[in-house]
Amino acid sequence: MVYFEISRAGLNCGHDKEECSEYPNHCNKCIKNQLLELGFELHTNIRITEMDSEEKRLEMYRDAIWQKFWDVLNIKHIILTSTKSGLAIIDYPITGAGLDVSLLTGFIQANITFSESGTNSNSIGSEYQTPRRQFFEFDYKDFIILLKEGSLISVSLVLENTASDSLKSTVNEFIREFETIYYDKIERYENSGSLNFNNAIEYIIESFNVKLVFPMVLSHTVPPSITEKLNQNYVQRAILKLAKELLINKPFFFINNILNNVQDIVEINAKTVLYEVYQLLQMDVIIPTPLDVAESKFKIFKENRAMNLAKNTSLSSILTNDNDFEELKEQFEGMDSATAENLMEKYIGKGKTAEEALIYQAALKEYEKALYLASGFNFEEKIGKISFMILEVEKKINDMELEYAKEAAEKAEKRRDYITSIGNYRKAIEILEKRLTEVQVNPEETESKIRKIKKKISKLEAKI
Repeated sequence: MVYFEISRAGLNCGHDKEECSEYPNHCNKCIKNQLLELGFELHTNIRITEMDSEEKRLEMYRDAIWQKFWDVLNIKHIILTSTKSGLAIIDYPITGAGLDVSLLTGFIQANITFSESGTNSNSIGSEYQTPRRQFFEFDYKDFIILLKEGSLISVSLVLENTASDSLKSTVNEFIREFETIYYDKIERYENSGSLNFNNAIEYIIESFNVKLVFPMVLSHTVPPSITEKLNQNYVQRAILKLAKELLINKPFFFINNILNNVQDIVEINAKTVLYEVYQLLQMDVIIPTPLDVAESKFKIFKENRAMNLAKNTSLSSILTNDNDFEELKEQFEGMDSATAENLMEKYIGKGKTAEEALIYQAALKEYEKALYLASGFNFEEKIGKISFMILEVEKKINDMELEYAKEAAEKAEKRRDYITSIGNYRKAIEILEKRLTEVQVNPEETESKIRKIKKKISKLEAKI
């Protein structure tokens, strides 16, 4: 028989309190009887709480998720050691605390030994009583160590601040379940020294809600049933809109980014925002990405973005027939690296001067010449820098063209020259649609502008 304990379970008693003569004096007894009839074993310290309303229940869940989030933000490192040998069996860093695990485990073991012998009671901090043993908290460098020993393993959490009661309860639950699930592997390690706990990392991540601090991405596919739910929840819609905006400049975002930005836009309780983010995580609309994967994606993202224009066949379309560019290509054949670097810096300087004078086309030409040399001589750092400079100038040119097209359309509309107005509005749409292929443009905002212009065109067409 497998034995389970259920936390945070709820029960509808089936009675209306307005009609129940036993309410509220005998509610606890009634609930206990119902649970016993269902086959539950009840501890003497069972706690039964009445939820007054749906809002009260939601508030409880929001508080619980909020605490989970702050608990995991507090954790810097998780170390599991053998209670028998004191050696580390799992070492899982959450953030870069820069700790030497062998020194830390030695320090922890020494504190355990001294505390048990009673010779170093001052080194031990506060106690947290449990049915089996106590928690120990003590200082280590700039951190606080929370230690709890189980029968087979000990859990040490490296924390930034003092542990909450919620986190201590999580540790208790984790030890109890981990020792049951991984009993055979722990025994094998004790007998042979064989370490085989790789798949246990996922269990640690799940138990301590580490995914809440992972980099996040959005799912590419959302089922229609989920989409329908999203459309009915304005907070979730706002969260997704903001997430898309954050993903324009980076391949991922963090929950903290969402909390900070949403509160800057509209006055919504942070617990409510986090609760809705958590629901999106549960629905797989927001997807956590392991830190090593996110780091790799970010590197690729930066490289692709920096090299995009360098590899683009239309990169030098403006310069193809330019005499200066043709001359540069001829010089390139016998040019050495030092000469190329000096000439590249010269082009960058001329480009900046032109950009400051708002002569963007001239600036673009100079930057493209500089990029041609940087790419040819593989000046990697300069390739990325110049590519971004070109992107910025192209955006400024694009903005000017868009503004001109819109102004021309509006002026023609005032003159009742509807055909010319429609033509300029369509030109504006072409410019906006071209923007959708550029990574620095907000796609949702751009599509909204396109829809508005199309509505204007429809109204003008009706007048012709």
